[in-house]
Amino acid sequence: MINILAACGAGVNSSHQIKTALEEEMKKRGYSVKVDAVVIKDINKAMMEQYDIFAPISKPKLGFDVQIPIVEAGPILYRIPAMADPVFDELEGIIKKLNK
Repeated sequence: MINILAACGAGVNSSHQIKTALEEEMKKRGYSVKVDAVVIKDINKAMMEQYDIFAPISKPKLGFDVQIPIVEAGPILYRIPAMADPVFDELEGIIKKLNK
């Protein structure tokens, strides 16, 4: 199981849309992922250590170095395959490298 942290400014809408899209697409591609959606301001280093991949709407400055792969997932929100597919492909590439 790959654990992914999705985040947006409010933690209400965009991060939940990203969560759903990542879970559905990665399932179609044959991967088992669990995605949690949070508010960016609530993220701390200890929280981040519980995840394999960070998928924010855009790359934030958190005040600490993120030690896991970051995939900017904002383009998924446009629901246009030409924009979303590269995000899914990047995520799949990282999942393959993690070999979990």
